[in-house]
Amino acid sequence: MIARRQFLSTAALGAGALFVAPGLALATVPTERRFVFIIQRGAADGLDVLRPVGDPAFDGLRGRLIGDDAPGTKLDGMFTLHPALVETARMYQSGQALFVHAVASPYRDRSHFDGQNVLETGGTQPYAVRDGWMNRLVAMLPRASEEAIAIAPTVPAALRGPVQVASYAPSPLPHAADDLITRVTALYDADPQLHAPWSAALETSGFAADLGVRQDPASLGRLTAGFLTKPDGPRVAMLETLGWDTHVGQKERLGAQLRNLDALVAALRQGMGDAWATTTVLVATEFGRTAAINGTAGTDHGTGSVAMLMGGALKGGRVISDWPGLSAASLYEQRDLRPTSALDALIAGAVAESLALDPQMVGRRLFSQATTERPLTGLLRI
Repeated sequence: MIARRQFLSTAALGAGALFVAPGLALATVPTERRFVFIIQRGAADGLDVLRPVGDPAFDGLRGRLIGDDAPGTKLDGMFTLHPALVETARMYQSGQALFVHAVASPYRDRSHFDGQNVLETGGTQPYAVRDGWMNRLVAMLPRASEEAIAIAPTVPAALRGPVQVASYAPSPLPHAADDLITRVTALYDADPQLHAPWSAALETSGFAADLGVRQDPASLGRLTAGFLTKPDGPRVAMLETLGWDTHVGQKERLGAQLRNLDALVAALRQGMGDAWATTTVLVATEFGRTAAINGTAGTDHGTGSVAMLMGGALKGGRVISDWPGLSAASLYEQRDLRPTSALDALIAGAVAESLALDPQMVGRRLFSQATTERPLTGLLRI
């Protein structure tokens, strides 16, 4: 059964679903530092996103998949960035992007739903933790208001928990007629429970409309920046992107996905303006993909992948990796990139440095069940 309040949010604003779902979840906290988490749902292929061309086994495993691709951006003697990530490469070259390769959450069983749950809750097993690590993060920060406002039907698992957050999704449906909005507003004007969330929904919808928001990735990047740069706006955001499950025809599909992601982050960076200097963006996926190509020019569910960090205060221009190698003896279960870094340690370190929190405290609060590894620090200059 759909809740009355949830129905009001949906009726007023609708919901959307494309490359980027697009889903945008926001949390309001009183700080001028910003943190954005972009989840790649479907298991993004880290071996294609950041290609370890310097590994002797790489060409034999992936040469047919790459084919006559443009060479991409060579980052060092080992790694070359996918050619679709043009703006990301520019950020890397200016010291505003870095990559962590051969990274994974504690999950190892290759189910999308279970893997995403572990990534978003910060547990070690699927559904063992009820709230999300981002909700616990918001609880650690000073609150700017007693309650954020729900204006979309769902909030991602990473942000679910006792601290209420807001969410917004651009709709492909026509806007509700002004007469309908007026009538509903009058109906709930005196309702003590529904007047406030309805008014907040209308305010957010009007703000998004003023930005000319659409469902393309660049528009979502601008929308996110618009919320994050409002004087009284949120400072923590999560974006969902879909379509990273490339079992078939990976070359074309992954290229399109990465161009969309590149456009989204570039628009976010541009829209943030001076606030980009205190913004950190983390991009991560639930697990990687097999080292070898399958029979349909794609790859199957794997383990290790790559995570990306972008931001104006990063100590960027580097790849962090204890590279395990791609020889048959080096692969995890003789099929996957073996993880050598913990994703939760990366998240804890990035969150702590981004929001000026103690890394050890963040690690304990967000990932108490997940790992004994120390948070990865030295990522930012601030």
